[in-house]
Amino acid sequence: MNFDLKTLDVRLAAAEKCDQLVVLVGDDFAAGGDPLSRLIAQALKEKDLQAKPGKSLALYRAPGVAARRLLLVGAGSGDARAVRQALAGIAPAWRAPGVKRAVVCLAWQATPEAVSAAVQAVAQGRYVYTLTKPKAEASQLTRVVIGVPEPKEVEQGFETGQAIALGVELAREWGNRPANHATPSMLAAAAKALAKHPNVQCKVMGPAEVERLGMGAFLAVARGSAEPLRFIELRYSGAARGLAPLVLVGKGITFDTGGISIKPAAEMDEMKFDMCGAASVLGVFRALAQLQPAINVVGLIPACENMPDGRAVKPGDVVTSMSGQTIEVLNTDAEGRLVLCDALSYCQRHKPEAVVDVATLTGACVIALGGVRSGLFASDDALGEGLMAAGEASGDLAWRMPLDEEYAEGLKSPFADLGNVGGRPAGSVTAAKFLQAFVGDLPWAHLDIAGTAWKGGAAKGATGRPVALLTHWLLARAEAHAKAPDAKAPARGKGAQRKSRAPRALP
Repeated sequence: MNFDLKTLDVRLAAAEKCDQLVVLVGDDFAAGGDPLSRLIAQALKEKDLQAKPGKSLALYRAPGVAARRLLLVGAGSGDARAVRQALAGIAPAWRAPGVKRAVVCLAWQATPEAVSAAVQAVAQGRYVYTLTKPKAEASQLTRVVIGVPEPKEVEQGFETGQAIALGVELAREWGNRPANHATPSMLAAAAKALAKHPNVQCKVMGPAEVERLGMGAFLAVARGSAEPLRFIELRYSGAARGLAPLVLVGKGITFDTGGISIKPAAEMDEMKFDMCGAASVLGVFRALAQLQPAINVVGLIPACENMPDGRAVKPGDVVTSMSGQTIEVLNTDAEGRLVLCDALSYCQRHKPEAVVDVATLTGACVIALGGVRSGLFASDDALGEGLMAAGEASGDLAWRMPLDEEYAEGLKSPFADLGNVGGRPAGSVTAAKFLQAFVGDLPWAHLDIAGTAWKGGAAKGATGRPVALLTHWLLARAEAHAKAPDAKAPARGKGAQRKSRAPRALP
């Protein structure tokens, strides 16, 4: 789908020839003398339309409007959050039959953040999963015009919104694929495809290489599956080689049965979403490839299945991690932390500025925070505050959780350096404390996305979170590096089409 940014107000929008015109109406809407403005004013006066986000009024072949379909949508204060809510409320409109070209008019001088939110909301509303559902009707929408009175003021938000939309869609697509269509090898192929973009490189390692690295915990999880594991390493090199990278680690359990500690049958199908952390890393790299910010980023994805065959790791087994620490596997369904701990040890060879891991790690986090905010654990306050700020600005929300040392007491084992579970109380915190044991002194954060990576029920599907949060955070870091007095000139990657830059941090 293509987006265009165009100079439009309500009067000009009425003349746009398209299948669907969406006019966002804010609290301070001021009617002009043109027919569409008068129509909106009359609808507001008679309370057929409210400016509150989520309220809308649909019309067909409205007088004085070139579009076949007209949607008047309340946008409240007109900020990014209100725009996001307004357009989410009409998501089915982007998938309506016959809608190929649409125009979205923000009838006020919107901020870059609001324009970014509009682009992302349209893209998310248009998405339809079709890979294994050939009779599904994909959206026919191919071109969307975003209209504002002063386009030059919001160009950066427009570009950033498009990049994040691409990343979110990639993450949703891989999260939604059934496990037999998203094996570790297939996930590795998706990562390799990203290397066609400027400044992106990909390396994929198999079982032999992982064994040579000493990743005993990762190998133990993969042992019960016929599908071979893959350890994926992505690099985005947008800055000088001497600039320390930021590392993202995504949990890539492409299906989780629980292993020998097998899960109940009900809703086990949703365990195809256990690789949404990995999918979000792929999505972030897609956004980076689009924006080309002046920053270096490494993405690590330990990918495998967790299956219960005769070779599978058993409760009570002791495995040796890459760090040399031994782990008593008390519950084979706590496998995500076992693959992540080896990836966290591996990331230290990159001497990173900071590390953030992303994982659908614990049901306890779902109980604590539901599906609204991701759980955020951080060993470094500046890192934690930066991620929290990125979540607030992008609308991809997180909530800071504790990491008190006392929580690690439950991980003590009489037979190994530590156990892989710490009991039911504070389960998301003890899982984070387990991971912390493998990062050393590096600034580190952990995002538990078990409640936010997908939705169940009638709306079942991956959300693409936290691609927006992480992309926003990385852009903020690129901007901070650009302002630093000792900032080095950005590198030019092979095949780069334009100079790397540090975009403004926008949602």
